[in-house]
Amino acid sequence: MKPSRPLYEREPELAAAARAVDDLCGAQAVGGLLVFSGEAGLGKTALLAEIRAMAADRCTVWSARGGETVTSVPFHVVRQLLQPALDRFPPDETRALFGDWYDTTAPALGLAEPSGPQPDPQGVRDGLDFVVARLASRLSHRPLLLMVDDAHWADGESLTWLASFTARLGELPLLVVQAHRPQELAERNASYVADRDAERGSDGQGATTRVALRALTPDATAELVRAALGEHADDPFCREVWAVTGGNPYEAVELVAKVQDQELAPIEESAGQLRELGASARGSGLVARLERLGTNANRFAWAAAVLGTDISQELAATLAGMSSAEAADCTARLRDARIVSGFDPLEFVHPLIATAVYRSIPPATRTAMHGRAAWAITRAGLGAAAASRHLLEVHPDDDQELVAQLREAAGQHLAVGAPEAARRCLERALEEPPRPKDRAVLLYELGCATLLSSPPTTVQHLRAALDMPGLDDGLRVDATFRLAAALAHNNQLKEAAISLAAEAARTAPGPGLMRLQAAHFMWEGMQATEDDGPARSRRLTRNADHLKGRDNAERALLTLRAFDAMLRGENAQLIVDLCERALIDGSPARGLGWTDSEWGFELPTMVGITYAFTDQLDRAESLFGEAVRAFEISGWSGAHLAFAHTLLGMVHRRRGRLAEAEGFLREGLRLADRVGSGLPVHWDAACLLIDTLLARGRVAEARKIADRYHFGPPYPSAMVLPDGPCVRGRLLLAEGRKEEAIAELEAAGAALEPRERHNGIWAPWAGDLARALADDDPGRAAHLAARARVHAERFGTDTAIGEALRCVSLFAPPEEAEQLLADALRHLEKSSSAYEHALARVDYGVAISSHRELARAQKQAMACGAEGLAARAQQARASIRSAE
Repeated sequence: MKPSRPLYEREPELAAAARAVDDLCGAQAVGGLLVFSGEAGLGKTALLAEIRAMAADRCTVWSARGGETVTSVPFHVVRQLLQPALDRFPPDETRALFGDWYDTTAPALGLAEPSGPQPDPQGVRDGLDFVVARLASRLSHRPLLLMVDDAHWADGESLTWLASFTARLGELPLLVVQAHRPQELAERNASYVADRDAERGSDGQGATTRVALRALTPDATAELVRAALGEHADDPFCREVWAVTGGNPYEAVELVAKVQDQELAPIEESAGQLRELGASARGSGLVARLERLGTNANRFAWAAAVLGTDISQELAATLAGMSSAEAADCTARLRDARIVSGFDPLEFVHPLIATAVYRSIPPATRTAMHGRAAWAITRAGLGAAAASRHLLEVHPDDDQELVAQLREAAGQHLAVGAPEAARRCLERALEEPPRPKDRAVLLYELGCATLLSSPPTTVQHLRAALDMPGLDDGLRVDATFRLAAALAHNNQLKEAAISLAAEAARTAPGPGLMRLQAAHFMWEGMQATEDDGPARSRRLTRNADHLKGRDNAERALLTLRAFDAMLRGENAQLIVDLCERALIDGSPARGLGWTDSEWGFELPTMVGITYAFTDQLDRAESLFGEAVRAFEISGWSGAHLAFAHTLLGMVHRRRGRLAEAEGFLREGLRLADRVGSGLPVHWDAACLLIDTLLARGRVAEARKIADRYHFGPPYPSAMVLPDGPCVRGRLLLAEGRKEEAIAELEAAGAALEPRERHNGIWAPWAGDLARALADDDPGRAAHLAARARVHAERFGTDTAIGEALRCVSLFAPPEEAEQLLADALRHLEKSSSAYEHALARVDYGVAISSHRELARAQKQAMACGAEGLAARAQQARASIRSAE
């Protein structure tokens, strides 16, 4: 819509917009972000209207606007942007447009009812990215322009999406133009802008232009005055308009309109009346002007202010308690007074007016109107979630119906991926307050609502729920299980185990107790340090070895037993048998699946990891492929999907597909970086990526990853996948820092040996330490290698035995070393560990001085992506040729 008045002193702003639109519409279709910031009344909305008119013939333009009273409505701004465009498509075409993201993202836009598990907010954002990209591609002949006015009042969910989405604008033929008040946005959440800029800086995508609007100069204000009042407006009068308004365009326009209404001559003699007239354009003066329109108009304006934006005339009439005819009359009067614009829906002419009207409502009346608005919205069938923003404003009054409505609204918010909105509803319900017998259940619901967004908050609420009466036995078990998960994700594994043990002690025998016991074994075993690991392992063995896997509690214990046995290096065939009993037809049972909330995703993860370290790589890859699909379908594209990619990277590393492993692990880190920093998945992905890069011979890159993710002591309270100190020791060895490597590897052994964790593939400290000590302490080195061989033969996998024999060969006489390496090669040929196989072939080729074996080894190393190993084989071949 073309602004009704010219813009003054906005040439730089319009030039920046023209450049951005030209870039968007040019041959390269370069997208970007254009941000206008300025205090209230400086003309941001008028500027956006001018840009819209500028782009209308060249772009498809979608727009949205935040509102002061609707900041608590999740996805409010996103819905304004996308719904009009999506409404043009029939339902089947809309579903096709969303693709696999339909069930995750369509509910957030109000296009479908929620179904399936609670979506991860990051998944909803990724789905929105996908849909906007698809829509933009469908408009290939007209690039897309998204405009967001009053972004400082956008809801948190929309702001978070905008922050992440604008980081990748360089990939799309799309321009985002945003306007906000800087102070209000900083007060809401300064990190939205900071995080977005940080992400863009790292990716190098999207052109960003920021323009700060300034107040008008006296000369520009004089132009504005004379354009409205005539060229005869004299200089002293124009100067006084500027002084009264401070060069604020909105206030200057309103003041000039008052001058016209009063038929005041624009000359120096009238200048003294301008201050009084200016006061009526804002604050109390505006309120007084509104009151002069009559009681009905005043009450109707109050109702409109309570409703906020996109105001339904019928709903405003209901809220004001008047007929449709009276509402139409009030609308006309308010339009004439330049307070509202439009017909149905209505909007306030300026946010300053909306704010002044809303704040003028007496507090008790405002509260009552919010309550009536919630009633009207509910009566209209719009649902508890739509009414919740008004319920949040009602004063606590021991209203149990309101508690029930807020709990229902919280459930609806969670179902569309808005946990923060759910949290606000449940916290407000606690203030009402609920009945004493319901308080614990409400705290439990609040704890569950914050699990994905804030584990420390979850811990606080679930502990409070468990400390008071009101939870039945089933809810107590579930609350304790979730409390332990939150503590574990908050790097408090010992506290998680203690909480589970305490609740198990008071729980009667049955499925609930078995669930607590399984979780207790899990979080005890996942600790990086443990008081008596062997005793725990013995208890776990007694509890699990006789089980058949008849229900999920039995399958959980079998999973934990298998994982523990894998770390201890027990017989691999026994371990695989335990895993088979833990699964149904090769997949996790219902309730133990990747997105089932009863047991969590940790248990199927443990099965897959156990397979990966017992040479059952096909089964591991199948399980983790299922994980990726399950998380993507459910929209769990935050830490869960990051971990699934990490696990697939681990499988490829074990297979010796090093380039593929690196790709999955870097993607895991990228996904994790979007969620936060210092997460458990960061440690695992960084550890595996460092190990993979070392296998590829890229030591400097491995060091960069270690430094970037602070990989080193102090380690987290949870074990790292694989053993973190072992991988760091390997990195230090590769860097030639032998003394530091020896200290790190000795510390790893000192931590693992008392726990009887002897799996040398998971934690290869003994073999690497033996190599580090070979020159300076060959006796100790040989002893370490021999012990590692004993443990490997007990474990029994071809990879473990082959690696152990390769290490032992370093300390044997030449003829015996050749035989040991031949045996290692034979075992590794039967394994799926292509990289370790290539290592053994290089060692064997060197030992027997075989040009042919080294050529084969070089080819194998290149197939693995191990460029460093291939170069070593090439050098050995050159040495043999030179000796010949």
